Amino acid sequence: MNDITRCPWSDHDDALVREYHDHEWGKLNLDERYLFEMLVLELFQSGLSWSTVLHKRLSFKQAFHNFIPEEVAQMSALDQTRLLQNKAIIRNQRKIAAAVTNARALLIIDATYGSFAHYLQEFIPTPIIHHPQTSTEVPTTNKIAQELAKQMKKDGFTFVGPVIIYSFLQSVGLINDHLENCRFKYHG
Repeated sequence: MNDITRCPWSDHDDALVREYHDHEWGKLNLDERYLFEMLVLELFQSGLSWSTVLHKRLSFKQAFHNFIPEEVAQMSALDQTRLLQNKAIIRNQRKIAAAVTNARALLIIDATYGSFAHYLQEFIPTPIIHHPQTSTEVPTTNKIAQELAKQMKKDGFTFVGPVIIYSFLQSVGLINDHLENCRFKYHG
């Protein structure tokens, strides 16, 4: 076990997965666009592999206006229907609609809390760094993610179950679940 240099889920031949693990996952990033991007990507990942999503990331960025919430919130039903024809992204009507709905909800959160980051920090004021020894110790959700998912649904977000929200919190670094002996546990 001492020879592990990377979390097992990222230690394979997919360079995009390794790059994401090494430089993004578990690293705190509360930039508004990045938060929205990760929320969108995590909801599209539901039921699929993270590798699939990462390989379509640039196409998602184009399809969803560089993840600018104000622009995504203005997408019409016709815009959403067009995205269903875009073979470069994951074409799922419910997930596309959720991305637009969530952009609209995020704008309301911004107006109420000042930013989506402030809203999230109501639940996690400082990043939570776990110290798992093995990947079996990394949960798929926790009480915080369950409470946040419940509140987000009340605040108008959709497709934000506790597993998606836990993954989202990991992706933006509010939860760091790198294995204890992963060389990327702390991002300096």
